[in-house]
Amino acid sequence: MHDDLLTDAAEALLRDHCTPDAVRAIEAGGDAIALWQALDDAGFADALVPEAQGGAGLALPEVFGLWAAAGAHALPLPLGTTMLARALLAWAGHAWPAGPIALAEALPDGEGGLRCASVALARTAAQVLVQAPDGWRLLPTRTATLTDAALGLDAGLHWPADALAVAPPLAVDAPASADARTLLATQAAAHLAGGLMTVFTRTLAHANERQQFGRPIGKFQAIQHQLAVMSEQVFAARMAAQLGCAATGPWPDRLRVAVAKARCSQAALAVAEAGHAIHGAIGFTAEFDLQLHTRRLHAWRQCGGAESYWWGVAGAALVDGDGAAEGRATLDWLRTLTDQPAAQPA
Repeated sequence: MHDDLLTDAAEALLRDHCTPDAVRAIEAGGDAIALWQALDDAGFADALVPEAQGGAGLALPEVFGLWAAAGAHALPLPLGTTMLARALLAWAGHAWPAGPIALAEALPDGEGGLRCASVALARTAAQVLVQAPDGWRLLPTRTATLTDAALGLDAGLHWPADALAVAPPLAVDAPASADARTLLATQAAAHLAGGLMTVFTRTLAHANERQQFGRPIGKFQAIQHQLAVMSEQVFAARMAAQLGCAATGPWPDRLRVAVAKARCSQAALAVAEAGHAIHGAIGFTAEFDLQLHTRRLHAWRQCGGAESYWWGVAGAALVDGDGAAEGRATLDWLRTLTDQPAAQPA
């Protein structure tokens, strides 16, 4: 199915180590160290770090399959953000700590501390690379107060002033497109592409196996229509997510990410809804694997901004004519986004 060695290696590792039972155990508070060690030992976490600094020096298109595979297996660890965080720290000449790193935006709490409303997979991250108004900070999760978020492994984080005193802002002269929200959206769109495909293939298999009135429910026209709509959404989202990763290096193009994340987030709602409708009540049960993936679809939909935010970014570029879209029809403007990969800053 895949023709690149990185994706094949990731698929094999995740198939063996990131099983539904393993995901359930980690979501229940189990140890994620062994799974992380397997991923780190394989070199995945350093894939975007330049070769001169010990990484593989890959570009975003080359890690798309890895991120999609992580999404397909509902990986309960922030591998995608760790890859981007290490690349960003390497770009700025900083060392990075061992262990998984989450990415987040933060706002001052009014008392000298910082607060993040919700951080994806914060409960399995050792550190969070935070972008605040005064710059970037690398903050340990153990020094923060964690509050529950919609998904069990996500959390709101609050660092008091004394925790920030020992972690001053980092000098990170990052490219304009390497802000926390855009980076989060880039990898979340790729995760969504993989997760959407898993939900679709599981639903298609269920429709071919589940019998009603003496034949598989997939033979009924109403179910076939729902499956056709799911298929359209899944493959459109995958193409959009690949567009979001179209770059010659590790930094995305913001407008491409806007289209990618908006389209993938939009598909998450439709595919999760149809998948559960076709499965019926069994799809919602804790024992059935479908909910492991649809819950994560909803979380990734919000990660880095939902479709309403990113459609606004894309719409502003088109309507306001910021130099990319002025005087062009919408389709012509979209075609310019696919012409060539985004150039990287020197």
